[in-house]
Amino acid sequence: METLNSLVAVLAAYLIGSLSFAVIVSRVMGLSDPRTYGSNNPGATNVLRSGNKTAAILTLLLDALKGVVPVVLVHLWGERFGLGEGALALVGLAAFLGHLFPVFFGFKGGKGVATAAGVLLAINPWLGLATLATWVIIAVFFRYSSLAALVAAVFAPFYQLLGWGAGPVLGAVIVMSMLLVWRHAANIRKLIEGKESKIGQKAAPAGKAHGPKGN
Repeated sequence: METLNSLVAVLAAYLIGSLSFAVIVSRVMGLSDPRTYGSNNPGATNVLRSGNKTAAILTLLLDALKGVVPVVLVHLWGERFGLGEGALALVGLAAFLGHLFPVFFGFKGGKGVATAAGVLLAINPWLGLATLATWVIIAVFFRYSSLAALVAAVFAPFYQLLGWGAGPVLGAVIVMSMLLVWRHAANIRKLIEGKESKIGQKAAPAGKAHGPKGN
């Protein structure tokens, strides 16, 4: 029964993670599909390139929230269903994987930065805050969201290991960090070539959609 409960929790977390809020928010607000401009990435940074800050903020918060909710639910009610630390780590990882490979959007998702941050904050607020602080410091000084994400991804496993030791959570953090770096491969090339867009830089075409956009 505990195994079945774990599978149900992991599947539910994956489905929640599969909600691509960059696309959903853009559609609701009448904006162009974020997969059609800029980096073509359905994430908050690319939505910001549309010039609509409200849409970008909503995307950021909702993408982070879908990482928070499944983990918090396990924190609150997991014990009565036999869900321990291992299940907690898998649930967080599943929500993250849902964002990267969303079943509702052809398995073509974003890079997972906001969702990963939400997962880490929910698993351990101190771990999440340390990782988030790393992102903010790099973003403020260098103005590259991708660089900030890469540095934060590299440091997150070390924060977990040094602060709370090895275990299932460390394994999940390592997997998320490796996937984050992999998803930023194109950004790494652009950073090296000096072609990477800075935070808030607009991209064309953007703004309001003129008719239905394809998927």
